[in-house]
Amino acid sequence: MILVIVVFILLVIFLIMLRSAGGGYFPWLQFYTKGKESGFTLREINLLRKAAVENKLENPTSLFWSIKQLDRSIRGIIIKFRSEGKEFDENSIRVVSKLFDFRKKVELNLPKYTLGLKTTRKIATRQHLKLTLPGIGTFHSTVVENLRRYIAISYPQGQKLPPGFTWKGQKVNVYFWRADDAGYVFETRVIDDFISQKYPILHITHSDNMIRSQKRRSVRVECNFPAYLYILSSISAATEHLEERPGLRCRLVDLSEDGAAVLVGGRAKVGLAVKLQFSLTNSSTVAMSGVVKGISYSQKKNQSILHIQCIPLTNKQKNQVLSFVYNIFQEREQMQQRSRTTPYGI
Repeated sequence: MILVIVVFILLVIFLIMLRSAGGGYFPWLQFYTKGKESGFTLREINLLRKAAVENKLENPTSLFWSIKQLDRSIRGIIIKFRSEGKEFDENSIRVVSKLFDFRKKVELNLPKYTLGLKTTRKIATRQHLKLTLPGIGTFHSTVVENLRRYIAISYPQGQKLPPGFTWKGQKVNVYFWRADDAGYVFETRVIDDFISQKYPILHITHSDNMIRSQKRRSVRVECNFPAYLYILSSISAATEHLEERPGLRCRLVDLSEDGAAVLVGGRAKVGLAVKLQFSLTNSSTVAMSGVVKGISYSQKKNQSILHIQCIPLTNKQKNQVLSFVYNIFQEREQMQQRSRTTPYGI
Protein backbone atom coordinates (compact mmCIF):
# COMPACT_ATOMS: atom_id res chain seq x y z
CA MET A 1 0.00 0.00 0.00
CA ILE A 2 2.81 2.40 0.92
CA LEU A 3 4.58 1.57 -2.37
CA VAL A 4 1.44 2.42 -4.33
CA ILE A 5 1.15 5.78 -2.55
CA VAL A 6 4.82 6.59 -3.21
CA VAL A 7 4.46 5.70 -6.91
CA PHE A 8 1.32 7.84 -7.12
CA ILE A 9 3.07 10.83 -5.52
CA LEU A 10 6.05 10.47 -7.86
CA LEU A 11 3.71 10.27 -10.84
CA VAL A 12 1.90 13.45 -9.74
CA ILE A 13 5.24 15.25 -9.28
CA PHE A 14 6.37 14.07 -12.72
CA LEU A 15 3.15 15.28 -14.35
CA ILE A 16 3.46 18.67 -12.63
CA MET A 17 7.06 19.02 -13.75
CA LEU A 18 6.16 17.90 -17.27
CA ARG A 19 3.33 20.43 -17.40
CA SER A 20 5.59 23.27 -16.23
CA ALA A 21 8.20 22.23 -18.79
CA GLY A 22 5.79 22.35 -21.68
CA GLY A 23 3.54 19.36 -21.33
CA GLY A 24 3.56 16.00 -23.00
CA TYR A 25 2.98 17.54 -26.41
CA PHE A 26 6.03 19.83 -26.28
CA PRO A 27 8.28 19.11 -29.32
CA TRP A 28 11.35 18.35 -27.22
CA LEU A 29 13.52 16.77 -29.91
CA GLN A 30 12.78 19.38 -32.60
CA PHE A 31 13.16 22.28 -30.15
CA TYR A 32 16.52 21.20 -28.74
CA THR A 33 17.87 20.17 -32.15
CA LYS A 34 16.92 23.54 -33.67
CA GLY A 35 18.36 25.34 -30.65
CA LYS A 36 21.73 23.61 -30.99
CA GLU A 37 21.76 24.32 -34.76
CA SER A 38 21.16 28.00 -33.95
CA GLY A 39 24.21 28.15 -31.69
CA PHE A 40 22.61 28.13 -28.23
CA THR A 41 23.98 26.20 -25.24
CA LEU A 42 21.85 23.64 -23.40
CA ARG A 43 21.31 26.11 -20.57
CA GLU A 44 20.19 28.83 -22.99
CA ILE A 45 17.84 26.41 -24.78
CA ASN A 46 16.27 25.57 -21.42
CA LEU A 47 15.70 29.29 -20.86
CA LEU A 48 14.15 29.61 -24.32
CA ARG A 49 11.95 26.60 -23.62
CA LYS A 50 10.69 28.26 -20.45
CA ALA A 51 9.99 31.44 -22.40
CA ALA A 52 8.11 29.45 -25.06
CA VAL A 53 6.00 27.77 -22.36
CA GLU A 54 5.36 30.97 -20.37
CA ASN A 55 4.34 32.81 -23.56
CA LYS A 56 2.11 29.84 -24.53
CA LEU A 57 3.55 29.55 -28.04
CA GLU A 58 1.42 27.17 -30.12
CA ASN A 59 4.48 26.18 -32.13
CA PRO A 60 7.53 26.55 -29.84
CA THR A 61 10.07 25.88 -32.60
CA SER A 62 8.76 28.99 -34.42
CA LEU A 63 10.78 30.93 -31.86
CA PHE A 64 13.86 30.10 -33.96
CA TRP A 65 12.54 31.68 -37.19
CA SER A 66 9.61 33.98 -36.36
CA ILE A 67 10.54 37.59 -35.53
CA LYS A 68 7.18 38.13 -33.86
CA GLN A 69 7.62 35.14 -31.56
CA LEU A 70 11.25 36.07 -30.88
CA ASP A 71 10.28 39.58 -29.79
CA ARG A 72 7.54 38.19 -27.59
CA SER A 73 9.93 35.74 -25.95
CA ILE A 74 12.75 38.29 -25.53
CA ARG A 75 10.28 40.62 -23.82
CA GLY A 76 9.20 37.77 -21.52
CA ILE A 77 12.79 36.88 -20.61
CA ILE A 78 13.73 40.51 -19.85
CA ILE A 79 10.63 40.88 -17.66
CA LYS A 80 11.56 37.65 -15.87
CA PHE A 81 15.11 38.90 -15.18
CA ARG A 82 13.71 42.23 -13.94
CA SER A 83 11.29 40.54 -11.56
CA GLU A 84 14.19 38.52 -10.13
CA GLY A 85 16.40 41.61 -9.85
CA LYS A 86 18.88 40.07 -12.29
CA GLU A 87 18.42 42.27 -15.38
CA PHE A 88 21.96 43.66 -15.16
CA ASP A 89 23.71 40.53 -13.93
CA GLU A 90 26.55 39.52 -16.25
CA ASN A 91 24.91 36.22 -17.21
CA SER A 92 21.51 37.83 -17.87
CA ILE A 93 23.09 40.53 -20.06
CA ARG A 94 24.97 37.86 -22.03
CA VAL A 95 21.83 35.75 -22.58
CA VAL A 96 19.77 38.73 -23.79
CA SER A 97 22.64 39.87 -26.02
CA LYS A 98 22.84 36.43 -27.63
CA LEU A 99 19.08 36.46 -28.22
CA PHE A 100 19.36 39.86 -29.91
CA ASP A 101 22.24 38.58 -32.07
CA PHE A 102 20.07 35.66 -33.14
CA ARG A 103 17.11 37.95 -33.80
CA LYS A 104 19.28 40.13 -36.06
CA LYS A 105 20.40 37.04 -37.98
CA VAL A 106 16.77 35.97 -38.50
CA GLU A 107 15.72 39.43 -39.73
CA LEU A 108 18.70 40.00 -42.03
CA ASN A 109 17.89 36.69 -43.72
CA LEU A 110 14.51 38.06 -44.84
CA PRO A 111 14.14 38.51 -48.64
CA LYS A 112 14.06 42.32 -48.42
CA TYR A 113 17.66 42.21 -47.15
CA THR A 114 19.00 39.44 -49.38
CA LEU A 115 17.44 39.76 -52.85
CA GLY A 116 18.52 43.29 -53.78
CA LEU A 117 18.09 45.15 -57.09
CA LYS A 118 19.31 43.92 -60.46
CA THR A 119 18.42 46.96 -62.57
CA THR A 120 18.00 50.72 -62.18
CA ARG A 121 14.43 50.34 -63.42
CA LYS A 122 13.46 49.33 -59.90
CA ILE A 123 14.90 52.39 -58.12
CA ALA A 124 12.15 54.15 -56.17
CA THR A 125 11.20 57.79 -56.62
CA ARG A 126 12.71 60.19 -54.05
CA GLN A 127 15.74 57.94 -53.74
CA HIS A 128 18.78 60.03 -52.85
CA LEU A 129 21.72 59.70 -55.29
CA LYS A 130 25.38 60.64 -55.07
CA LEU A 131 26.85 61.46 -58.49
CA THR A 132 30.58 61.50 -59.21
CA LEU A 133 31.70 63.42 -62.28
CA PRO A 134 35.28 62.36 -63.14
CA GLY A 135 37.72 65.25 -62.88
CA ILE A 136 35.18 67.63 -61.34
CA GLY A 137 33.68 66.31 -58.10
CA THR A 138 30.72 64.83 -56.25
CA PHE A 139 27.11 66.00 -56.45
CA HIS A 140 23.79 65.10 -54.82
CA SER A 141 20.47 64.48 -56.53
CA THR A 142 17.10 62.75 -56.09
CA VAL A 143 15.05 60.48 -58.36
CA VAL A 144 12.03 62.47 -59.58
CA GLU A 145 10.54 59.82 -61.88
CA ASN A 146 11.65 56.38 -63.06
CA LEU A 147 10.37 55.70 -66.58
CA ARG A 148 10.89 52.86 -69.07
CA ARG A 149 13.42 54.73 -71.24
CA TYR A 150 15.22 56.87 -68.65
CA ILE A 151 15.38 58.14 -65.06
CA ALA A 152 14.48 61.77 -64.38
CA ILE A 153 16.56 63.20 -61.52
CA SER A 154 16.68 66.60 -59.83
CA TYR A 155 19.43 68.97 -60.92
CA PRO A 156 22.65 67.90 -59.13
CA GLN A 157 23.76 70.09 -56.23
CA GLY A 158 27.43 70.45 -55.39
CA GLN A 159 30.47 72.54 -56.18
CA LYS A 160 30.47 75.30 -58.77
CA LEU A 161 30.70 74.06 -62.36
CA PRO A 162 32.98 75.53 -65.07
CA PRO A 163 31.49 78.31 -67.28
CA GLY A 164 29.46 76.90 -70.18
CA PHE A 165 29.29 73.44 -68.64
CA THR A 166 26.41 71.15 -69.63
CA TRP A 167 25.50 67.80 -68.14
CA LYS A 168 24.24 66.47 -71.47
CA GLY A 169 26.44 63.67 -72.76
CA GLN A 170 28.47 63.34 -69.53
CA LYS A 171 29.33 59.90 -68.18
CA VAL A 172 28.57 59.74 -64.48
CA ASN A 173 29.16 57.22 -61.68
CA VAL A 174 26.16 56.96 -59.37
CA TYR A 175 26.02 55.63 -55.81
CA PHE A 176 22.96 55.24 -53.60
CA TRP A 177 21.98 53.52 -50.40
CA ARG A 178 18.70 51.63 -50.54
CA ALA A 179 16.88 51.59 -47.21
CA ASP A 180 16.91 48.21 -45.43
CA ASP A 181 19.15 46.77 -48.12
CA ALA A 182 22.63 47.80 -49.28
CA GLY A 183 24.66 50.29 -51.27
CA TYR A 184 24.64 50.26 -55.10
CA VAL A 185 26.96 51.67 -57.75
CA PHE A 186 26.32 51.99 -61.49
CA GLU A 187 27.56 53.98 -64.45
CA THR A 188 25.21 56.07 -66.57
CA ARG A 189 25.15 58.76 -69.23
CA VAL A 190 23.17 62.00 -69.15
CA ILE A 191 20.70 61.99 -72.04
CA ASP A 192 19.55 65.57 -71.65
CA ASP A 193 19.95 68.67 -69.50
CA PHE A 194 16.82 70.84 -69.26
CA ILE A 195 18.25 73.71 -67.22
CA SER A 196 18.26 75.97 -70.31
CA GLN A 197 14.50 75.44 -70.51
CA LYS A 198 14.20 76.42 -66.84
CA TYR A 199 13.44 72.84 -65.77
CA PRO A 200 16.03 71.76 -63.13
CA ILE A 201 15.98 68.13 -64.26
CA LEU A 202 18.34 65.67 -65.96
CA HIS A 203 17.45 62.50 -67.85
CA ILE A 204 19.94 59.65 -67.38
CA THR A 205 20.16 56.19 -68.99
CA HIS A 206 19.22 52.95 -67.26
CA SER A 207 21.75 50.29 -66.33
CA ASP A 208 21.43 46.54 -65.81
CA ASN A 209 24.98 46.30 -64.45
CA MET A 210 24.65 47.52 -60.89
CA ILE A 211 27.17 46.52 -58.24
CA ARG A 212 25.66 45.71 -54.84
CA SER A 213 27.98 46.39 -51.93
CA GLN A 214 28.06 47.37 -48.28
CA LYS A 215 25.20 45.09 -47.28
CA ARG A 216 23.50 46.16 -44.09
CA ARG A 217 25.12 44.62 -41.03
CA SER A 218 22.49 45.78 -38.55
CA VAL A 219 18.85 46.80 -38.38
CA ARG A 220 18.33 50.57 -38.39
CA VAL A 221 15.19 52.52 -37.52
CA GLU A 222 14.16 56.11 -38.11
CA CYS A 223 13.55 58.27 -35.07
CA ASN A 224 13.20 61.91 -34.15
CA PHE A 225 14.21 62.91 -30.67
CA PRO A 226 16.80 65.16 -29.00
CA ALA A 227 20.38 64.23 -28.17
CA TYR A 228 23.70 65.79 -27.18
CA LEU A 229 26.84 65.64 -29.32
CA TYR A 230 30.38 65.95 -27.92
CA ILE A 231 33.56 66.44 -29.97
CA LEU A 232 36.36 64.02 -29.03
CA SER A 233 40.08 64.66 -29.45
CA SER A 234 40.31 61.21 -31.04
CA ILE A 235 38.28 58.01 -31.14
CA SER A 236 40.74 56.47 -28.66
CA ALA A 237 39.30 58.85 -26.05
CA ALA A 238 35.85 57.25 -26.39
CA THR A 239 34.10 55.86 -23.31
CA GLU A 240 30.53 54.95 -22.34
CA HIS A 241 30.79 57.25 -19.33
CA LEU A 242 27.74 59.54 -19.23
CA GLU A 243 28.54 63.23 -19.53
CA GLU A 244 27.02 65.55 -16.93
CA ARG A 245 27.59 68.75 -18.86
CA PRO A 246 25.37 69.52 -21.87
CA GLY A 247 26.92 69.11 -25.30
CA LEU A 248 25.97 70.39 -28.73
CA ARG A 249 22.22 70.12 -29.18
CA CYS A 250 21.14 67.88 -32.04
CA ARG A 251 18.37 65.50 -33.12
CA LEU A 252 18.76 61.78 -33.60
CA VAL A 253 17.18 60.84 -36.96
CA ASP A 254 18.10 57.15 -37.16
CA LEU A 255 19.71 54.57 -34.93
CA SER A 256 21.23 51.08 -35.00
CA GLU A 257 23.55 49.12 -32.74
CA ASP A 258 26.59 50.21 -34.78
CA GLY A 259 25.71 53.68 -35.99
CA ALA A 260 23.44 56.69 -35.99
CA ALA A 261 22.54 59.78 -37.96
CA VAL A 262 22.05 63.15 -36.27
CA LEU A 263 20.81 66.53 -37.47
CA VAL A 264 22.94 69.51 -36.44
CA GLY A 265 23.03 73.18 -37.32
CA GLY A 266 25.72 74.45 -39.71
CA ARG A 267 28.44 72.52 -41.54
CA ALA A 268 30.61 69.67 -40.27
CA LYS A 269 33.44 67.59 -41.65
CA VAL A 270 34.03 63.92 -42.38
CA GLY A 271 36.46 62.13 -40.05
CA LEU A 272 35.37 63.93 -36.89
CA ALA A 273 35.43 61.77 -33.73
CA VAL A 274 32.27 62.32 -31.69
CA LYS A 275 30.31 61.04 -28.72
CA LEU A 276 26.52 60.91 -28.85
CA GLN A 277 24.38 60.84 -25.72
CA PHE A 278 20.61 60.40 -25.54
CA SER A 279 17.84 58.95 -23.39
CA LEU A 280 15.74 56.06 -24.67
CA THR A 281 13.47 55.69 -21.64
CA ASN A 282 13.09 57.45 -18.32
CA SER A 283 15.76 55.17 -16.83
CA SER A 284 17.95 54.38 -19.84
CA THR A 285 20.59 56.83 -21.11
CA VAL A 286 23.02 55.67 -23.79
CA ALA A 287 26.43 56.99 -24.85
CA MET A 288 27.76 55.96 -28.27
CA SER A 289 31.05 57.07 -29.80
CA GLY A 290 32.21 56.91 -33.38
CA VAL A 291 33.52 58.67 -36.46
CA VAL A 292 31.57 60.82 -38.92
CA LYS A 293 31.71 58.85 -42.18
CA GLY A 294 29.43 61.02 -44.30
CA ILE A 295 27.56 64.34 -44.32
CA SER A 296 24.40 65.54 -46.07
CA TYR A 297 24.39 69.36 -45.99
CA SER A 298 21.38 71.55 -46.75
CA GLN A 299 22.56 75.01 -47.76
CA LYS A 300 19.01 76.36 -47.69
CA LYS A 301 18.48 75.31 -44.04
CA ASN A 302 22.16 75.53 -43.06
CA GLN A 303 21.87 72.12 -41.43
CA SER A 304 23.87 68.90 -41.74
CA ILE A 305 22.97 65.26 -41.19
CA LEU A 306 26.01 63.46 -39.79
CA HIS A 307 26.26 59.74 -40.55
CA ILE A 308 28.21 58.22 -37.67
CA GLN A 309 29.83 54.79 -37.63
CA CYS A 310 30.12 53.81 -33.99
CA ILE A 311 32.62 51.60 -32.21
CA PRO A 312 31.18 48.38 -30.66
CA LEU A 313 29.02 48.90 -27.59
CA THR A 314 29.24 46.84 -24.43
CA ASN A 315 26.50 44.19 -24.24
CA LYS A 316 24.62 46.20 -21.62
CA GLN A 317 24.39 49.31 -23.80
CA LYS A 318 23.79 47.28 -26.95
CA ASN A 319 20.82 45.53 -25.31
CA GLN A 320 19.31 48.91 -24.41
CA VAL A 321 19.69 50.18 -27.97
CA LEU A 322 18.34 46.99 -29.56
CA SER A 323 15.37 46.90 -27.20
CA PHE A 324 14.42 50.26 -28.76
CA VAL A 325 15.39 49.35 -32.35
CA TYR A 326 13.24 46.19 -32.25
CA ASN A 327 10.53 48.01 -30.26
CA ILE A 328 10.43 45.19 -27.70
CA PHE A 329 8.40 47.24 -25.20
CA GLN A 330 6.71 49.55 -27.74
CA GLU A 331 9.01 52.39 -26.62
CA ARG A 332 9.17 54.27 -29.92
CA GLU A 333 5.71 55.77 -29.58
CA GLN A 334 6.54 56.90 -26.03
CA MET A 335 9.81 58.44 -27.21
CA GLN A 336 8.16 60.40 -30.02
CA GLN A 337 5.64 61.79 -27.55
CA ARG A 338 8.31 62.66 -24.98
CA SER A 339 10.57 64.30 -27.57
CA ARG A 340 8.04 67.08 -28.06
CA THR A 341 8.52 68.25 -24.46
CA THR A 342 12.26 67.59 -24.00
CA PRO A 343 14.18 70.91 -23.75
CA TYR A 344 17.22 70.01 -25.85
CA GLY A 345 17.55 69.28 -29.56
CA ILE A 346 17.33 71.50 -32.63
